[in-house]
Amino acid sequence: MFSTIMGLPAHPLVIHAVVVLIPLAALGAIVVAVWPAARERYASLALGVATVALLSVPLATHTGELLEEHVKRTALVERHTEMADGLLPFAGLLWLGLAVLVFMRWYSARRTVQWGRYLTVAAAVVAVVGAVASGVQVVRIGHSGASAAWHGVATSSEDSAGRHH
Repeated sequence: MFSTIMGLPAHPLVIHAVVVLIPLAALGAIVVAVWPAARERYASLALGVATVALLSVPLATHTGELLEEHVKRTALVERHTEMADGLLPFAGLLWLGLAVLVFMRWYSARRTVQWGRYLTVAAAVVAVVGAVASGVQVVRIGHSGASAAWHGVATSSEDSAGRHH
C-alpha cells in the first residue's frame, strides 16, 4: 500500500478521514439510537458514514505503521501506536449497533416480531457505547499523535533573555 501522497507522508493526510468520520458517525449513532423519529429518516445515512469511518481506521493504522519505519522510535510514538491499534474494535461496535438498528427497522416494517423491540434496544445500547468509546479513543489517539509529532518543537514562548516572541 502507499506510504506517500504526492511526496508527503500518507498518514497525516489519511488520519483526517478518521478524525472527521468517527465523531460524525458517533454523533449520528447516538441521535438515531435515542430518537426513533431520527432513526426512521437517518439510520441508513449514519450507517453509511460509519461504514466509511470503519474502513478508514485500518487504512490510517497501516499508513501509520509505514510512517513509523521512518521516524525516531520514542515512548510517545509507541504509546500512540498502541492506542491506535485499539480503535478498530470500538469503531466496529459502533458500526454493529447501527447495522442492527437499520436491519431491525427494515425487518420490522415487513414482519411483526415480539423480540424486535428488545433487539432494537440492545442495538441502540451497543451503538451508543461504541459511539462514546470510539469518540473518546479518537481524541486520545489524536492527542498522543500530536504529542509524539510535536514534542520538543515549541518548548517556550520566551527566548533565553526572557523576552516574548
